Amino acid sequence: MRFYSPTHTPHSRCIHAISIIYIYQSHHLQLQVFNKHTYKLHSKICRYFSHNMSWQAYVDDHLMCEIEGNHLTAAAIIGHDGSIWAQSATFPQSLFGVKPEEITAIINDFNEPGSLAPTGLHLGGTKYMVIQGEAGAVIRGKKGPGGVTVKKTGMAIIIGIYDEPMTPGQCNMIVERLGDYLLDQGF
Repeated sequence: MRFYSPTHTPHSRCIHAISIIYIYQSHHLQLQVFNKHTYKLHSKICRYFSHNMSWQAYVDDHLMCEIEGNHLTAAAIIGHDGSIWAQSATFPQSLFGVKPEEITAIINDFNEPGSLAPTGLHLGGTKYMVIQGEAGAVIRGKKGPGGVTVKKTGMAIIIGIYDEPMTPGQCNMIVERLGDYLLDQGF
């Protein structure tokens, strides 16, 4: 299993594709001269490329990866505004799935730790009992033989849903590891 290889990060993809994206996006960025050392240009291109082209790979390759013969039931990366950046095919879909108020409640719990404890964490209509987490950083929920881990980054929340035989610790490791990596990358 490859995990966060430099050739599979948004930043490295930016470096490999910077000239292609610049040519395509130059009229949108309204830049007259290309200077590969200009930080602002690099930042805009990296933000465009990483946000629009690589989030699904993080879900497919890193969140839904196999660990000790097990994998998550569903996973997603969702912006703080509630927009779904990427999701697994098994993630609860919008019609009967994840509701905006569920995401809002999760974001609010990161800002006011403990606010979900009395009502539970609801995701896709499923209620999870909130268990120990890390205030402002990680929320963990349990329902029967499964559960959920939610990790907050600077711009998104990473959600992993699991059922047995995957263990809570395995889910925590997968979700939190990706979340920590994205935090380090400025996301």
